[in-house]
Amino acid sequence: SVNISILIVAVVIFLLVIHHNFLSLSDFLRRELSDPSPLGLQPIDFIPAAPQRLADEWNDKEIPVVIAASDERLGGAIAAMNSIYQNTRANVVFHIVTLNDTVDHLRMWLRSPPLKNMRYRILDFDPRVLEGKVQVDPQKADTFKPLTFARFYLPSFVPHAEKVIYVDDDVIVQDDIVELYNTPLKPGHAAAFSDDCDSTSSKVAVRGAGNQYNYIGFLDYKKETIRKLAMKANTCSFNPGVFVANLTEWKLQNITKQLEKWMALNVVEELYSKTLAGSITTPPLLIVFYKQHSSIDPMWNVRHLGSSAGKRYSPQFVEAAKLLHWNGHFKPWGRTASYAEVWEKWYVPDPAGKFNLIRRHSEAYEAK
Repeated sequence: SVNISILIVAVVIFLLVIHHNFLSLSDFLRRELSDPSPLGLQPIDFIPAAPQRLADEWNDKEIPVVIAASDERLGGAIAAMNSIYQNTRANVVFHIVTLNDTVDHLRMWLRSPPLKNMRYRILDFDPRVLEGKVQVDPQKADTFKPLTFARFYLPSFVPHAEKVIYVDDDVIVQDDIVELYNTPLKPGHAAAFSDDCDSTSSKVAVRGAGNQYNYIGFLDYKKETIRKLAMKANTCSFNPGVFVANLTEWKLQNITKQLEKWMALNVVEELYSKTLAGSITTPPLLIVFYKQHSSIDPMWNVRHLGSSAGKRYSPQFVEAAKLLHWNGHFKPWGRTASYAEVWEKWYVPDPAGKFNLIRRHSEAYEAK
C-alpha cells in the first residue's frame, strides 16, 4: 500500500509539471501570435510596431496596399497613404515601391508624427526589368517614369498575399479601404477595375476626348496583331489607377509575363494608339484583361478631377465619394485643381522642404 501511495504521489507531481509546462508554452505562443511586429515580412526597410491600443482594435487579417512613390510626386503618395490610414481600423500594411534615390527622403517623411505608427515596407524597383519592353525617346528620357509599371509586378512586391489593393499616388480615400479590399472577384478573374463606360466619372466626359473610354482610344486597330485579337474597338476601357488583384489567379495565369509580352511586342510593332499620347501602361492591361476582369464600385474610383481646372462634380458628390482620383494634368499639389482643399486635408508637410518647392514649379508634373 505504501508503494501504491508513492506511485500516486509521483503521478500527481508528474501531471502538475506537465500542466505547468503546457501553460508556459501556451503563454509563449499567445505572446508570439499577438506580437504586432511583422517578423514574417522581412521588410527592406521596416514596419513600426503598432501601439497596443491599436493592435487590440485591428483585425488579424492583413490588408496589403501597394503604392508607387517617385521623389517628384512623393507628397501625393504621402497624402494618399495618410487618408487610407486615418480612415480605417484594419491592419493595413503599405508596400511602398520606389527608387533608391528616394528612400532617404521617404523614410524622413514617414517619421512625421501623423504617420509614425503606420505600418509599411519600402521596396526598391529595378528599372532594368523594363529593358526591351518600353521604348524610350532619347530626347524625352527624363519624362520616362519607370514606377508607373510597378503595378505589373505585384506578386514580386507582396509574394505571400492572396489579395492586394493597388492605388495611384494622386488619390484620396474617404472611406474604409476594407470595403474596397472585400470587392468580390468572379472565379478565374485576377483583378477588378472600375469600368469607364459604366462609371459615374464617364457621365461628365471630357469634351473632345473622343474614344477615351473605348479600346480604340488606346490600341491601334490598323495593326494586324491587334485585329487578330478580335477585340471589339468600342469595348469599354477601364482605369488601372485603382484596382484589386487576386494574386493567386495572377500567378496562376502568369499575368506579369503576359503584360511583358505585349510591352515587348509594342516596342517592335507600335501597337498603342497615338490618340492618348503618353498612355503606355493602360494598353497592355486592356489586352490581357479583355473581358476577363471584375468590377469595383465606381464610387471607389471617382476620377478625372485633374482633367481640367474647373469643378466637374458637385460638393455633395465629392463628399460622398469613397475615393477621389486626380488623374489628368491638374494635380492637387500643382497647378490649380478642383477640390485641392480636400487633398490638402490629408497632406503632411515635407520635413525636408523639397515638395513645397516642387509645388511652385508644377509644370514638372504630367498626367498619368
